[in-house]
Amino acid sequence: MITRDEVRSWDAADPLAGFRDRFALPEGVIYLDGNSLGALPLQTAARLKTVVEQEWGEGLIRSWNDRDWVSAPRRVGAKIARLIGADEDEVVVADSTSVCLFKLLMAAGSAREGAILAESDNFPTDAHVAGRAAELLGRAYRPTPRERAVDALTGDIAAAVLTHVDYRTARRHDMAALNAKGVPIVWDLSHSVGAVPLNLGRDGAQLAVGCGYKFLNGGPGAPAFLYVARDLQAQLASPIAGWWGHKAPFAFSCDFEPAPGIDRFLSGTPAMLGLLALESGVDLMLESDAEARWDKSIRLHDLFAARIAALCPELERVTPDDPDARGSHIAFRHTNALAIVRALIERGVIGDFRTPDIARFGLTPLTLLYGNVWNATEVIAETIASGAWRDPRFLSGGVVT
Repeated sequence: MITRDEVRSWDAADPLAGFRDRFALPEGVIYLDGNSLGALPLQTAARLKTVVEQEWGEGLIRSWNDRDWVSAPRRVGAKIARLIGADEDEVVVADSTSVCLFKLLMAAGSAREGAILAESDNFPTDAHVAGRAAELLGRAYRPTPRERAVDALTGDIAAAVLTHVDYRTARRHDMAALNAKGVPIVWDLSHSVGAVPLNLGRDGAQLAVGCGYKFLNGGPGAPAFLYVARDLQAQLASPIAGWWGHKAPFAFSCDFEPAPGIDRFLSGTPAMLGLLALESGVDLMLESDAEARWDKSIRLHDLFAARIAALCPELERVTPDDPDARGSHIAFRHTNALAIVRALIERGVIGDFRTPDIARFGLTPLTLLYGNVWNATEVIAETIASGAWRDPRFLSGGVVT
């Protein structure tokens, strides 16, 4: 049985422990929702102050050149490429995850005959976008349960969207095995980037999207990114032909010529405040060692799982045991998961709820100590044992948990 003294020794030896002090984390709060909204890096607040007061306030429009705003979508994309095992010219930052997904599904679907496939039981935006893409393309829409995806990737599929790490259970697809089916797959990396080991080039991925506000700590609604393998870029056309994706945007020609390479998937003027905030979060992530992050994620999960199994057996863990089959959050099923999560939030342990019955806790190695997990599981056990979650206040409440 793990002891508190052992956990203290883990924190003392943790090479990532110092990163916690570089985030604006409030006293008395154990934040276990960085898989939904990453914490604020202190350097981001300072960076945005400079951007607003100096680059925008004083530099005005000159900052597009003087501060190199114009190259930011590619520059930040190249940094994200290092986190996902891609080349620098294969990733660009643009729009939201939903918009990026629409661009790639429409582009891939237009290039090949067949149906559009999406998981019927994963994050809803993927299914919403896939269904609309199928409608616009005049194709069949094929919603498929996640566990049947491997068999559903048949030759009559034009394009599919699959979420690498399931947002509820943290179950992870075998990316290489599914890519080997030969169907164009747009991978949703929203719960993967910055969380689990990724090497898109090695695993044969050709298309992917991901968000910037979870493990990358880019801020609420941070811009997303998209990845297109280099050898595929010239074959695909973005369905949104905006001026920033033009071959010569400042020629102001009304005849659209797509930019060469990944830039053709840009559309409107980049949202610089969000983009530069994201860059700050990505820079912080790149300072840390990827192997150390994943090793710590595994250990945080196993500590959390062991403690809950001993203290709260009524919580059913739905996250896999095998580290290679999961992401970097841990999830439990309970009939009253929503009320339990609300009661925990009042007690300073912030996780979240996902319908219909999942209590979910993010394991973010840069912001969590092992001691935080120990203390959080103590609070979870007390909350359940005391029945505190039965308070009527926790049976209804806000939309976002």
